[in-house]
Amino acid sequence: MKDDTKKVLLDQLTNELTEAAVYSRLAEMEKDEKNKEILKQISLDEAAHARVIAGILGCSARPLMFKVKRIVFFARLFGITFTLKAMENGENAASKTYRKIVPEYPELAAIADDEDRHEEELIGMLNDERLNNMGAIVLGLNDALVELTGALAGFTFAIGITSKIAKLGLITGFAAAMSMAASAFLSARADSEAGNGEEEGDGKSAIKTAAYTGIAYILTVFILVTPYVVLSSATVALGVMLLCAFGIIAFFNFYLSVARGTSFIKGFSVMAGISTVVALISYAFGYFLR
Repeated sequence: MKDDTKKVLLDQLTNELTEAAVYSRLAEMEKDEKNKEILKQISLDEAAHARVIAGILGCSARPLMFKVKRIVFFARLFGITFTLKAMENGENAASKTYRKIVPEYPELAAIADDEDRHEEELIGMLNDERLNNMGAIVLGLNDALVELTGALAGFTFAIGITSKIAKLGLITGFAAAMSMAASAFLSARADSEAGNGEEEGDGKSAIKTAAYTGIAYILTVFILVTPYVVLSSATVALGVMLLCAFGIIAFFNFYLSVARGTSFIKGFSVMAGISTVVALISYAFGYFLR
């Protein structure tokens, strides 16, 4: 066996064992029964792949437990959809790697086919509550970014004192968050009643929608107001606040680009452009009032 081929197979053996452990852990934490069964099956398949490779190499390996724990942590933090979509890229790379050395070891062709099948299954299986409520999160996040960047920009020139701007920003932000959450609740409930009128939709579903909207709004408020709390210069705080807004927009659109396959550049450009224009108009209005 060539040294290069041996190294590739050793790396793949470790990857297969690691992914088998990851899918097993994700299956344990998955609530949806259909998703749970698919994850269990993929875990078993990855373990079987590892046995085939170990047979070719005549040696064994161990999973990278730190990587397993890291992926499971991200799944808990960002949801299983984001995590599995990110792992899809690894599945695709593994398939290509196997196909390159199939001429030497034909038994790897079945493993490559499995990797392709896993990717298709992962795309079709996902039922993530966080992603299902992404519309509510977008509503709270986008409204907070547009409204609060505009308000803080206007306050910056009209008032100029960071402590007062921070207080006004928090008051404005919390009031707007409660208003948005209430509006989201009423809208979700009205949509449900117009549809099937089920109790689940009327109650729990509408409450979840309101919660996602309000939490997204409040978290954005805290992040955007923080520069005015820690900095003494209102102008510098304004610049840092805008950087924070762009950071939130970038992270959010990166999340969507991975989880839903949307365009990062397009999403970022639209949200950043709207927030910037509103901030500039509000800053000019603050100048006029002062």
